[in-house]
Amino acid sequence: MYTIKLFLFIVPLVISSRIDQDYSSFDSISPEPKSRFAMLDDVKILANGLLQLGHGLKDFVHKTKGQINDIFQKLNIFDKSFYDLSLQTNAIKEEEKELRITTSKLQVKNEEVKNMSLELNSKLESLLEEKILLQQKVRYLEEQLTKLIQNQPEIQEHAEVTSLKTFIEQQDNSIKDLVQTVEEQHRQLNQQHSQIKEIENQLKKTGIQEPTENSVSSKPRVPRTTPSLQLNETKHVKYDGIPVDCTTIYKRGEHTSGIYAIRPSSSQVFNVYCDVKSGSSWTLIQHRTDGSQNFNETWESYRHGFGRLDGEFWLGLEKIYSIVKQSNYILRIELEDWKDNKYYVEYSFHLGNHETNYTLYLAKIIGNIPNALPEHKDLVFSTWDHKAKEHLKCPESYTGGWWWHNVCGENNLNGKYIKSRAKSKPERRRGICWKSQNGRLYSIKSTKMLIHPTHLESFE
Repeated sequence: MYTIKLFLFIVPLVISSRIDQDYSSFDSISPEPKSRFAMLDDVKILANGLLQLGHGLKDFVHKTKGQINDIFQKLNIFDKSFYDLSLQTNAIKEEEKELRITTSKLQVKNEEVKNMSLELNSKLESLLEEKILLQQKVRYLEEQLTKLIQNQPEIQEHAEVTSLKTFIEQQDNSIKDLVQTVEEQHRQLNQQHSQIKEIENQLKKTGIQEPTENSVSSKPRVPRTTPSLQLNETKHVKYDGIPVDCTTIYKRGEHTSGIYAIRPSSSQVFNVYCDVKSGSSWTLIQHRTDGSQNFNETWESYRHGFGRLDGEFWLGLEKIYSIVKQSNYILRIELEDWKDNKYYVEYSFHLGNHETNYTLYLAKIIGNIPNALPEHKDLVFSTWDHKAKEHLKCPESYTGGWWWHNVCGENNLNGKYIKSRAKSKPERRRGICWKSQNGRLYSIKSTKMLIHPTHLESFE
């Protein structure tokens, strides 16, 4: 810019000097012609001015180009920012549109909720009114019933009650008839089974081979697998052919451990688990393996039995008594500790009835369990809700019903099952435990209590 101004200042000076020279040539006659070198100096000055002007114009163009590039970059940045802003504006508009739609929906739902609230309030008021009316009716009926009782103390039963009793009696008679039918079918099946056994024996005596697939099967009957002690319905008729215990079942040819139905003399039919051992079958009266059954039960539960015959169970004092009162029996106890050591003991014993609290009297025959149960003493059975005399605290301090004597907690096979080896002495006392001769208490992993008539020789 400075160069341009200088050029504009020099050019008029040069032109004016040329004009002055021309006019002076006309006005005065010089005796000598002017030198040519003076004009060359002027041209040089003019050329230098033009050169400087060119350089200035070049610098100006470069600066202007740079400024234009900066302007274009700023314009691009502005365009990009404007484009982003427009996108954000569009997104905000979309969100605003969705927000308006959501707001309108919420308004509609709010109206619906408001209407539902009004309806619920209305229904609640109606229910309150009905409740008041019902209360009034109940009070009126109570007053009428009171008056009726006072005026007619010896009033007869209502006709509806009488008809209901009649219906119940009819249903009871139908059930009895059905039970008798089932009993008759059971008796016939037992007779058929006996006939099959006789035919098999005759075939064995005559040396004839076993029958073919179309003939009657000679395989022993598979024991029933009823899972619990619930099949103990009262039977009032004679059960011909039903065995009295597991030994009788074994003698009939059933040599598989399992669940069978028995009927001791003067008793009802119930299921037991028969455990086959050394050529005979023992009746299992107690079994514990994993703690799945709670043994801290009531007196009535211990009387009638609880649990599952195919798992942990207690057969029931009344059932045990009905079996052992038929003959002299052996009581066998089998134990296994947490080190997988196995122990056993066998007693000849006597068991009293419910009037004696099922008092147990033991005399050891054989075994490797020291002091498993007190011998030659009356052991009285007690539970937490039925405390026998002089044994008031045993079932509370040591869970589970058991035969107690003077000292509690020495041996209790119906205690709480502890699913790992008990470390402390109080813990062992509360669980399944037995006490050795040196006074040490052992925590037990599994137990079995079995009974068998005394005519079977003991086994280890």
